[in-house]
Amino acid sequence: MTKEEWYAQLFERLGNSKFRSRFHLGQKEIDYINEKGIDTIRDHARDFIAKREAPAIIPNDGKQTPMKGHPVFIAQHATATCCRECIRKWHKIQSGKELSQIQQEYLVDVIMTWIQNELDRQERED
Repeated sequence: MTKEEWYAQLFERLGNSKFRSRFHLGQKEIDYINEKGIDTIRDHARDFIAKREAPAIIPNDGKQTPMKGHPVFIAQHATATCCRECIRKWHKIQSGKELSQIQQEYLVDVIMTWIQNELDRQERED
């Protein structure tokens, strides 16, 4: 399966989830992205994944990602990259092992793809 095929299936499944599909970027988050720039947002996503998701053992797993306050947090809930259990269920990456650099980059790419899709959707609506 190609990356494009995997992403198409993943985002279709996420879109069919009542919980995941309710997340969208608001104007506040879009303004923040425009102010900081997409590269800075990607850096934030890398940092959040490295610190909150990559360790093998996360004492507060399931509660480490706020539901609001940063565009990446919203994207993490929308893309099921918010905790190791969701990552296991939706992305087939086992918990209990530290995430590799490749796995971390994959999660960041999923987050950033969702954010870009949200920005594109907002542009179409304006």
